[in-house]
Amino acid sequence: MCDKHASNVPCPADGTQGSRRRRVWELSHACHCPLVGVGLPLGGLRKLVEKVTGGKVLHDDYDIHVGTVSECALRTPVADAVQKELERRYAQHVQRFRAAKSTEQVEAMWDAAVAAGDVAGAFWAGLSHPRCSTALEEKMCRDIHMVQHQAGACARADINKFNAVVADNARLERDVARLQERCNALGQEKAVECERLENQLRAARAATIARDGDVQALRAELARLQASVPDLDTRERLAERVAQMEAREQALRAQLAELKAARAPAPTPAPEAEAAPEPIQVAPVATPVRLENRSVLCVGGRSSSVPIYRNMIERVGAQFAHHDGGLEDSSSQLDASLAAADLVICQTGCISHSAYWRVKDHCKRHGKRCVFVDNPSVSSLVRGLQEAATEDTQPG
Repeated sequence: MCDKHASNVPCPADGTQGSRRRRVWELSHACHCPLVGVGLPLGGLRKLVEKVTGGKVLHDDYDIHVGTVSECALRTPVADAVQKELERRYAQHVQRFRAAKSTEQVEAMWDAAVAAGDVAGAFWAGLSHPRCSTALEEKMCRDIHMVQHQAGACARADINKFNAVVADNARLERDVARLQERCNALGQEKAVECERLENQLRAARAATIARDGDVQALRAELARLQASVPDLDTRERLAERVAQMEAREQALRAQLAELKAARAPAPTPAPEAEAAPEPIQVAPVATPVRLENRSVLCVGGRSSSVPIYRNMIERVGAQFAHHDGGLEDSSSQLDASLAAADLVICQTGCISHSAYWRVKDHCKRHGKRCVFVDNPSVSSLVRGLQEAATEDTQPG
């Protein structure tokens, strides 16, 4: 269709013309179709035609292309407009091709432009060059024809690639949408979990603050109670001391009961009815324990009774020693006195708790005779000596 009016186009001379560049309408009509198709975009071509005609063109792109190619066969307003647009659009290419001074140089520049893929501007600059021969013009038309075929094939390949990319993009968008939905769900779950943990943290903090307040209140109450009871520590120590003394008293009472039970005389059997009456025998009085040249230690007792104790002991030939049970005498003296004594009389009611246990432990470990007297009196001391005498006279 682009060959319409081809018979009206004069054939150019073979490279013998001067230095003036050729106009669009001076080119071979075979050049007009690729020149308009490659050199002018469809949108720009439509605007150019509408500007020349002074109205909106209702034809489609193909009709505008064919009409423009036909108008370029002669010098028409459309051809003039196409000439000016090509000159404006490809002025740099035209300027670069001015360096070519022969047909061979123009051909070399055209081949370089084809290899570089920059054919639109080079096509117009080469065709309009004054050294473009008929053979070169034909070669350029064949080259641009093949370039267009290659461009179409590349365009189809690009379209296929584009369609594949569009499909992949749609798939990826669906995947992204699913992932986004999942992320939103996870975000909501995390938000709920964080809110729950924050509530627990606030509750724990509130409970801690409440406990701290209770602790402070209890400490204040304890301080108040301690302040209201003077000498509380001393009273506690005294209460502990009283408890120890009570325990000791119970132990001594139990020991005293055992001693009294041991001293109780055996019941006298009743005489038989047929037996003759016999004179009543008086039980002998227990003789004192032999204390000659022995050392007797008295632990405890009243200080006013110590001289009496000494007189009684020394009168039977024994040596008398006394320790107050820790009231004034030191505990180290008690250990030395216990080691030197042969008999120990412990006045349990007048010694310290520590001294009592030390006396008892020492006598038990060393097998030393010890008499415990619960009443610090002279009669109690006499009874203690009698108990020692009784134990000494019993058969081993």
